[in-house]
Amino acid sequence: MKDNRKSIFHRSFACGLFIFIIYVGVVVAALRLKIFEGDEYSQKLNSTMRSDKAIPAIRGEILAKDGRTLACSVPQYTIQIDPCASSDEVFNANINELGRCLSMLYKDNSGEYYANLIKDHRRRGKQFLRINSKKINYNQLQQVREFPIFKLGRFKGGFMYEENDHRAMPFGTLAARTIGRIAGGMAGLEQTYNDVLKGHNGVSSSVRIGNRWVDREITPPEDGRSILTTIDVDIQDVAENSLLNQLQKQNADHGVAILMEVKTGAVRAIVNLHKQGDTYVEDRNYAISELKDPGSTFKLATLMACLEDGKITDVDKDTINIFDGEYRIYDRIMRDSHREPNPIVSVTKAFKVSSNIAFARLALKHYGNDPQRFIDRLRDLGVCDSLGIDLKGEGATYLKNVSDKTWSGISLPWISIGYEVLITPLHLLSLYNAVANNGTMMRPMFVEGIVDHGEVVERMRPKVLRNSIASRSTIKTVQKLLEGVVKEGTARNISDTKGYSIAGKTGTAQVAFQDKGYSHNGERKYLASFAGYFPADEPLYSCIVMVYGPSKDVYYGNVVAGTVVKAIADRVYASACRMGNVESNAQQEQARNYPSSKGGRLKDVKRVLSDLNIKCSSDVGTTWVSTQAQENGIRLTPRPAVDGLMPDVRGMGAADAVSILEERGLKVILSGYGHVVSQSIPQGTSYVRGSTVVIELRNS
Repeated sequence: MKDNRKSIFHRSFACGLFIFIIYVGVVVAALRLKIFEGDEYSQKLNSTMRSDKAIPAIRGEILAKDGRTLACSVPQYTIQIDPCASSDEVFNANINELGRCLSMLYKDNSGEYYANLIKDHRRRGKQFLRINSKKINYNQLQQVREFPIFKLGRFKGGFMYEENDHRAMPFGTLAARTIGRIAGGMAGLEQTYNDVLKGHNGVSSSVRIGNRWVDREITPPEDGRSILTTIDVDIQDVAENSLLNQLQKQNADHGVAILMEVKTGAVRAIVNLHKQGDTYVEDRNYAISELKDPGSTFKLATLMACLEDGKITDVDKDTINIFDGEYRIYDRIMRDSHREPNPIVSVTKAFKVSSNIAFARLALKHYGNDPQRFIDRLRDLGVCDSLGIDLKGEGATYLKNVSDKTWSGISLPWISIGYEVLITPLHLLSLYNAVANNGTMMRPMFVEGIVDHGEVVERMRPKVLRNSIASRSTIKTVQKLLEGVVKEGTARNISDTKGYSIAGKTGTAQVAFQDKGYSHNGERKYLASFAGYFPADEPLYSCIVMVYGPSKDVYYGNVVAGTVVKAIADRVYASACRMGNVESNAQQEQARNYPSSKGGRLKDVKRVLSDLNIKCSSDVGTTWVSTQAQENGIRLTPRPAVDGLMPDVRGMGAADAVSILEERGLKVILSGYGHVVSQSIPQGTSYVRGSTVVIELRNS
């Protein structure tokens, strides 16, 4: 028994000693590897691995209010090759033809140049060559895939490419300055919402397996989310074209047009056009940043101050002497644009004809002994408030105090008619929008929501800046007077509207030449403007148009700016069911009883409606139609298509949309499901057969 215990002990000791020796050996080997041979093995490891590199995230889109794309990332590609990948037989038989194809693609060097470039890299054993730094589009990439050698793929032909995103605007320059840019210094919504749009890059590394480098994804990219703006593409297009036509007609320097939704402050259109050579471009957001003397449109604020302080009690009975159209104030002569037969006019009349003298005398009479009271009251109206908009570059308004060094005896009367005060078009519009909104001042909105994979994940709520800028009686009084300006006053030239009315105020201001005053070498510049809202009795939209520097001797606000507002209002009125010829409640209820239908092929639509016993119009002479529910059935309207121009497939189902697009030689990429809500190539633009169009579908 004793011998057995000794035997077990000896064997256990021998095993333990053996394990200890192995452990010591491992530790010694590890230390040797670390201390003496670490650099050598690190170099070998690095020769089989490449450092991590970023996988770019796809930048989110900027969308119009109806989901149509205003800005998106379009992939572009650079072509690369591993010259050593293909066999000698394949390479030698096809390299010259590959060079010729590359020459035709890039059109900058001969086929011989490209063939020799690839041959040289193959001869030197180089396994990577970027053939040309020029970027190609998706359609060109598909053509390149069929080039000799390249069509064998990456491992047998050495074909590779690198993808980069290019920011594209499907609607061209429409609202370009507000949408913004990301190249050459970020601006606009691209800048403000960059953190939302950019997403987060992923990470990948390359590992050498044999004589090939293989990419390996470590962290996948997180694509950016999209932003849903307040911009209405159709209204924006009307506003831009209406303003452009007037700028060209008057040979003006630049102009602004803004359309805002009264109840929410949502900006449905914003146009900034500046003359550049023989054309007009969007290169600065004047609407939110340019500070100018507003002129007579500011008389609204003066009138409201007098009403709020009880200085005017009855606008029809309170009168003022405007003399013969000229009035001396210290060393200055103030003039009206025309003389009135009777110099004693009511406040109502003075406002309608926009008398400078009347408002200057009202200010002097009621605030001459306490001008700071007038300034404070103007501030109470919110005209100097920061709007806090979701765009960078908002201009800071300037309204001087009596304590300012520049204050003089003429400051009070001149401020009352819109001089010696600096304000942006958007600030002035916000005042008029508040009047239209029964005194509630809203913050102008440019973004309504954040979209992630087609779903709105965050909604921006309208924000009230001031619950009431003035008393109810003051608001009602000025609403009536603003309507009177268009019916009987300086803006009666735009009163001829059918089914609705406009309310607003004209403005014609002289513009200062830097520090040279309002006249330089006998030349004067003017700012023509109109601010108002429509319909006057139940306002839906407020609008402002400003035209700077008209040079055809036509510079009055009613003619230059008012006509643009009317053109915009007419178009909006014609397309908005809540304005003018509104359907009766019974008609609306009957229309809601019909099932939702999509446009499509005429015979298919008629067959479905017939099966459902729903009446439809039949005098449609086109193959493709749109549908609209009416009181007595479904109305079919033609979808005309012009050869060479992109058709409108919005509202169609996927099958019909693909059919009509492929009939025209287009390649179609579908996104989502349901009916078509947007197409990457806008309706009416020219296209090339073989181009790719992306159509977005939504089930709603």
